[in-house]
This record gives sequence, C-alpha cells and structure tokens, in this order.
Amino acid sequence: MPMLRTLRVRFVSILLALACAGAALCAQEKPEPGPEIRISRATGPIEVDGSLDDPGWSGASRIETFYETNPGDNVEPKVKTVAWLAYDDHFFYAAFEFSDPDPKSIRAPFDDRDVVPSYTDYGGLILDTRNDGKTATLLLVNPRNIQYDAITSDSSNEDSSPDFFWDSATHIGAEGWTLEIRIPFSSLRYERADPQTWGIFLYRNRTRDFRYQMFTSKLPRGSNCFICHESKLVGLTGLPAGNHVVLAPYATGKQARTPEAGLGSRLVDGGIGWDGGLDVKWTPNADTAIDATVNPDFSQIESDVAQISANERFALFYPEKRPFFLEELELFATPIQAVYTRTITSPRWGARSTGQLGNTLYTFLVAEDRGGGSVILPGPEFSGLAPQDFSSRVAVGRVRRDFGVSFASFLLTDREIEGGGHNRVYGPDFLWRPTGKDSVQGQFLLGDSQTPNRPDLATEWNGQDLSSHAAYLNWSHTTDTWDWYAEYIDIGDEFRADLGFIPQVGKRDGYALLGRTFFSETGLFRRIHPYVRWRDVRDTNGDLLLSRIIPGCDLQGFWNSYFNVEHRTERIRTGTHLFDSDYFVASALMSPPGVIAVVGIDLTTGDDVDVDNERPARGTTVATRFTIRPTDHLSLLLNVNRRWLDVSPTGGGSRDQRLFTADVARLKATYNFTSRAFLRLIGQRVRTVFDPDLYTFSVPKRDESFSGSALFAYKLNWQTVLFLGYGDERALSESDRLEPARRELFFKISYAFQR
Repeated sequence: MPMLRTLRVRFVSILLALACAGAALCAQEKPEPGPEIRISRATGPIEVDGSLDDPGWSGASRIETFYETNPGDNVEPKVKTVAWLAYDDHFFYAAFEFSDPDPKSIRAPFDDRDVVPSYTDYGGLILDTRNDGKTATLLLVNPRNIQYDAITSDSSNEDSSPDFFWDSATHIGAEGWTLEIRIPFSSLRYERADPQTWGIFLYRNRTRDFRYQMFTSKLPRGSNCFICHESKLVGLTGLPAGNHVVLAPYATGKQARTPEAGLGSRLVDGGIGWDGGLDVKWTPNADTAIDATVNPDFSQIESDVAQISANERFALFYPEKRPFFLEELELFATPIQAVYTRTITSPRWGARSTGQLGNTLYTFLVAEDRGGGSVILPGPEFSGLAPQDFSSRVAVGRVRRDFGVSFASFLLTDREIEGGGHNRVYGPDFLWRPTGKDSVQGQFLLGDSQTPNRPDLATEWNGQDLSSHAAYLNWSHTTDTWDWYAEYIDIGDEFRADLGFIPQVGKRDGYALLGRTFFSETGLFRRIHPYVRWRDVRDTNGDLLLSRIIPGCDLQGFWNSYFNVEHRTERIRTGTHLFDSDYFVASALMSPPGVIAVVGIDLTTGDDVDVDNERPARGTTVATRFTIRPTDHLSLLLNVNRRWLDVSPTGGGSRDQRLFTADVARLKATYNFTSRAFLRLIGQRVRTVFDPDLYTFSVPKRDESFSGSALFAYKLNWQTVLFLGYGDERALSESDRLEPARRELFFKISYAFQR
C-alpha cells in the first residue's frame, strides 16, 4: 500500500505538471513560417510521363524561389529549380524542372523502393496535410524514378517504413532532369474543412563536392523544429471526403527441407505449405483510416542485419517492417518506448482505427497474438530473454491533443495472456516548445503486471504481481552557436512493458550535453561541433551503475562526410564490482564520387569490461560498411564487423589473453532491371571463437552460422508484388562443421484492389 500511495502521488504530480504545461502553451513562441503558396485547379488533363508539356500545367501555380539551407545558410542556390502545383477532383499534382549544368554528374542509381540515399540526386514534396506543424509525409523521387516515402516528425526520427499509393515519372535530359508526381487524395489524411490549408515544402537534394539541400522555406540554424517552418498551401477546395477501400489478398507457398535427425543428417522434405490472408484498409472519410487483417503475412522478405551479441548487457533492437502496423506509425513513438510492435509476433487477426477529431489525433489497435519469439526480461545491469510459449490478446491506444507546435497525449497498452497473466501500461506525455530555441518533453507511465505461471520458461514467471513506474523529462536548448540538453529517466525495478522495448529497469539515469557549433562557408568542413557529455546512472538504492564523461567533436563537410571522435572515461558496475575504463570512439562516413559510393567505419578501442566473468578487459570493435556501384543497375553492400576482448585470467596484471573474437560479414548484391524488378543475393556469416579456459563457466570453442538467400521481386506498387526466393541456413554441428539447418523455396503473390 505505501508503494501504491507513492505511485499515486507521482502520477498526480505529473498530471499537474502536464496541466501547467498545457496552460502555458497559449504563451508559446510561434516559429516563422515560410512564404504562402497558392495552388489552383488543373486547366486540362495531366499525364504522368516525365514530360511537362501537358495542357494541365499551363495554368498551374509556378514556384521559383528556393533557398540553399545546407551547406549555405539560406542563400541563393547554385542551380535553378522550378516547380508547378495543381490538383483536380481526385489527385494532387506536382512537377519539377531540376536544371543541372553537368547532367553527366547526376547521381541516379536504380534501386528498390525507399532506397534513395542522401548521396544521390532526388527531389519532391514534404506535405503536412493535417497542418499541425509537427508531422509530415515525405514523397521524394530520384532521376531513375525510384520512390521514397516516409513520415517525419519534429518529436521523433524520420521513418521510411510506411508506404503510400502514388505515381511518379522522370526524364533525364540535356539540361538536367524533370519529375512529375500524382498523389491520390485517398492516400492522404486531412481534416474535414473547405477550403483546406496544408503545410508544404518543395525540396531538392543535389550531391557533388558537398551535399546541397534546397527548400522553398528558409530554415534558420539553431531552430528546435523543422516542419514548423513550412509554407502554408492555400487554394484547395472541394476535396473528396473519403470512402476509399483497398483489399489486398495474398497467397504464399513454401517447401522446406530440414535435417532428419539433427545437424549433419540427411535433409528431408517437409512438403509444400500453402497459406493466405487478407489486409483491408477503409477510409470512410479523409481523416479516418480503419485497418483489418486476417492471418496476415508477416514473413520477412529480407533478413535483419546481424549484430554482434557477444559480451552485450542488454537486448538488441531491430526495426519494424510489417505493413499492418505502419499506418500513422509516428503516433506510437514516445520518449519511453512503451510500444514496439515486433513484440506482437504472430497475429491471428488484427484491427486498427486511426483518425483525427479537430486538434485531437488517435490510434487504437487490437490483435490476437499466437505467440512465439521472445519476451525481454529487463534488469538494472542485464536483460534476458524468455520464449513466448503462449497466446495472448493485445491492445494499444494513444490519444494526442495538439496545441500549436506543442502537444499532450495519453498512452495505454495491454497484453492479456491466455492461461493467466497480464501486462498493462498507461500514462501521459507531452512536448512543449515555449520558444523557437527551447523544448521540454516528459512522460510518466504506470505499469501493472501479473506474470504467467511458467517458471519452466523464466524464473520470475511464477504468477507474481509486479507494479512500478517509469518517468522521463528533458529540456533542450539550441541556437545557431550553442546547444545544451538535459535529461532524467526514472524506471522502477518492477516496471514491465511487454509490448515495448525497455531492456533496462531499476535505474535513475541523468544525462547532459553542452556543445558549441562553428560554421564555415569555405574549406573541407562546413560544420564543426565540439561538445562534452555527462551521464550518471544509479539503481533504485542509489548505488552507481554507470558514470561517464565524454569530450568529443563532430565534423560535417566534403563528400557528404561525417566524422566523430570521443574520449570516454567511465566507471561501470558489473555484478558486485566497479570497473574504471578509458577508451576512444571514432566514426567516419563519406560518399566519394565514382564506383565506391559509400565508405563508413566505426571504431571503439581501449579499456573494456568482461561482463560475463566480471573482470577488467581491453577490447576493440570495428564495424565497416561499403556501397559499391559498378553500374547504375548493380549495387553491392558489404558489412564487415569484428570485436575482440583481451583479459588477464586472474583479473589483475597484463590483459593480453584473447577471450573471444566475434565476426559478422554480410554481402548484399542487388541487380535492378527497372524501378519495379530486381534480383537480390545475400550471404551472411556470423562467427565467434572463444577460449574456454578463460571462462568461469562452460562455453564452446566456436559458434558459427551462415545464411544465404536469393530473391526475385516484381512490384507494381508496395502491395501488388510477386516474390520468388530461395533460402539456405547453416549452423555448427557437434562435429564442428557448418551443416545445413534449413533450405527453403518460397513465393508470395499479393494484389491490391482499390475502389
């Protein structure tokens, strides 16, 4: 009871703080928007073919004013860009003429949808159809007509997972390249109003000696928001009210061969497995979307990139890729990641409603999960995993109320476990921008759990009740020269978020950063940012878990390059011991002209900790990545990572004996026949070599696996697809050989019917 009273007091305190923040929103400083852009109805038909001589463009709104925002500071661009906007009863149109004095230098490789990297040429629209100044949809295209669509938010990162139905066409000519875009209004979400007012940026990216970015609005350096500087688009009238339906049935088939009696034995045919299902999207009106799915296909067409897990203390994060969860995905993003939809591993069915009522946005999702996969078991120093060997029903909902460029919201998640047990998490969060240079963000959650009575799966799953809180608060201040950031996180020992990604609990985590930015209009580096970071993490008893001081520096400049170097001095607790560490972290990323399109390296070296055996160590981690493009159609992506740790068997003296060496090598080769069809080959090898004599418990001498795949894909759009593929997985057998663990042939066909 005392704990519950404490939680109630904290909960009420946060609600009061939230109410005070809401009361202050009316006094917030409003950012300066870009110049108003007026759009008019098309005066004739427009065919999307990359040619701008259609009658419909003759009376379209013409926009010629662009600003170079990087590397220049809102200066006149070095190349000319002209854009036109128009609309009719069903579509929103945009056209661009991107002049280029040297068309041969245009960087425009063929690739898959959403693969439009920053070192290539592209352009398009950024639309804020809700006119909230916080969230927008990116619709960008490169000169080979490779589309990129994403959601970006001033309170979270850009996410290219969501996909939309839209059309585009391009043409490369003697004076540059042209682009036409047609967007069905049924693909956009906007409030019920006539006339409409939207936010908009027109955007061009051009990379040569430097990366040049050009917008139709000025972007002041040091601003704490991006979308808030959008222009207002006016003149939209008589837009359709919705009532659009998309039916996307799918069928899959696969034939797998697995070892008959363990690795190394004869492979036997498991027969052909057939499956099918249906995704449905209904937009009864323009600001509401209802999604439903029956037996959804959540197969991964591309494997996750392997990460080195040896000597890691906490669970590793992998992004969501599955279509059903991606409608307005940003509404699930909160400072404390209480929603991580990959925890819903195998839904039998699901339904979701997302919409807007005035200044209030909402989303609510329910599903029946057949189980499978793993559940994170968090702790203050380590996290573990337990198999999810049970089914459950899940619900996730969030409501967000906007106040200008600020908002307040409430989140609820619930997993009800078949056979007994539950996990419920709920609480408010807010983002307040009192000025254009300051932002304050906070969240408070209460967690109430009853674990399943399955001690055979995890020791803590004995049917016990767990309840605690999680709180977050930060204050960020940014100008064109100075920036500082302060953050505090408090998560109780018994807090669980089974539908989220929170691998560490039982901590009180303080973090601060102070930085100074220097800009240059000449030279190799255009932005230099030295800084110092501090972090202090303690458990709920006040005992130190981690203390860290980090001076560092960022540099941005030539060839779209980024460099970073840090010197880290820290004290870290493992078990009952505190260890002092002194090490360096450095990274470099650049896009030189020519065949080698990307070169990247991340390096960590110096003192380390052997967390498995609780003793000091020295180690190095090197992660490299290369993108090689021999032709515009062929892309080779190579990732090579290595990590090693050296220790002293006694924990004292020279640390010169190799505890382990871990390697990940991955090669992904893609040949794009057109913007719709490609052939992809992937080979990935993960290998760790141990010295069992240096461990205090039993480990093998070697752990190794290999996976390979071949895939042919044809895509009319993101939901009308054909996949044909082959997969080969190998694992280390008792005879210390890589033996086939699974071989599989598969296909998938899906078609989107629209009305």
